[in-house]
Amino acid sequence: MRRSIALIATAGLALTLAACSNDNGSSDKNTDKPTTATTTEAAAGGKLVIWTDANREPAFKIAADNYKKDTGNEVELVVKENDQMRSEFASQAAAGKGPDVVFGAHDWLGEFVTNGLVAPVELGAKASEFNKLAVNAFTYEGTTYGVPYAVENLAIYRNADLVDSTPATFDEMIAKGKAAGVQYPFIMQVGADGDPYTMYPFEASFSGPVFELDGDKNYTKKLNLGGDKGKAFAEWLAANGQSGTNILDTNVTYDIAVDAFKTGKSPYILGGPWMINDFKGMNIAVDPIPAAGDMPAAPFLGVQGGFINAGSANQLLATDFLVNYVGSKQVQDKLYEIGQRVPALTESADAATKDPLMAGFAKAGEAALPMPSLPEMGAVWSFWGKTESQILAGGADAGAVWEKMISDIETEMNK
Repeated sequence: MRRSIALIATAGLALTLAACSNDNGSSDKNTDKPTTATTTEAAAGGKLVIWTDANREPAFKIAADNYKKDTGNEVELVVKENDQMRSEFASQAAAGKGPDVVFGAHDWLGEFVTNGLVAPVELGAKASEFNKLAVNAFTYEGTTYGVPYAVENLAIYRNADLVDSTPATFDEMIAKGKAAGVQYPFIMQVGADGDPYTMYPFEASFSGPVFELDGDKNYTKKLNLGGDKGKAFAEWLAANGQSGTNILDTNVTYDIAVDAFKTGKSPYILGGPWMINDFKGMNIAVDPIPAAGDMPAAPFLGVQGGFINAGSANQLLATDFLVNYVGSKQVQDKLYEIGQRVPALTESADAATKDPLMAGFAKAGEAALPMPSLPEMGAVWSFWGKTESQILAGGADAGAVWEKMISDIETEMNK
């Protein structure tokens, strides 16, 4: 369940800054490893220790059993709490300890690579079998450091009993929502501290990516939230906050938003696939997000996958396990069954998106870019949500508040 990505990411920044003075070398881009076809024979008779969460353990158990059957290698699955896995792995890996493999989100990558905690992964020919954006999400400065298994993004859930479509623009959606005659024309979580992850698709429709992109559409370290387009977004926030339409209300938390949609009080909610089980039994559709500005409302793409500990003595085994077993259709299908996220493996994704709800999320994510994994993103999270919340609360010059945020972020990035 996604309630506060910014809070988790800011905690990750603290770990990154604490470890940056320990230069234990992640600059080695050498990925000259045996191909996956040879790793089984070369590493037979070993053992892997793998950290996972409880929900996905059954899927990784299938991969472990298949791997042991084929190679004789043992796999020990260790269940960890999601909110502790990142920090615990970072701490143990920095000390030369920890598991051989840890499963987590792609946006951990910048911290892990900067601090030399994870090893490159050679996907070989298998790379072409995955969603290209999913592979890109696990790639840092041209080197791949993980094997993806699922992708996720925000979309609009629509109560099909209240409205028959989702318009292309925010204003048109609000008008249609008001015509439905219920309490909220549209609802989304905001909260007292803001929620820039959930707000981002609307912001992207004004200013585009968080950081400027290079010619290969990879993030640079130049912030792209300011200027006239950033100011226009800030003014849009103010116009729809407590001193304006009040459609974007800081009193609306995740639970309030979900309950309002579930009980028919709103025809539209902005949310992710983690909400699907909350809306079981409802007549719903999933649609692309309407644009508030003059560009597409592009959500962040989140990708889940497996990292290999840079200190592991079993990197050949771990590569084989991730690429050929976690990357198998059987396991990716099971992960989809458990998590209701579109698989990263194209063959599995094609089957999953036969479900109209999954097809809706895939459509809504067509313009998505992976959430930045740069360590500098931590500085953005530190100020982003609080600034949006301040603007939504009213009583301040939105443009001036936004410009101060840009200055604060850039100062933090340059420390």
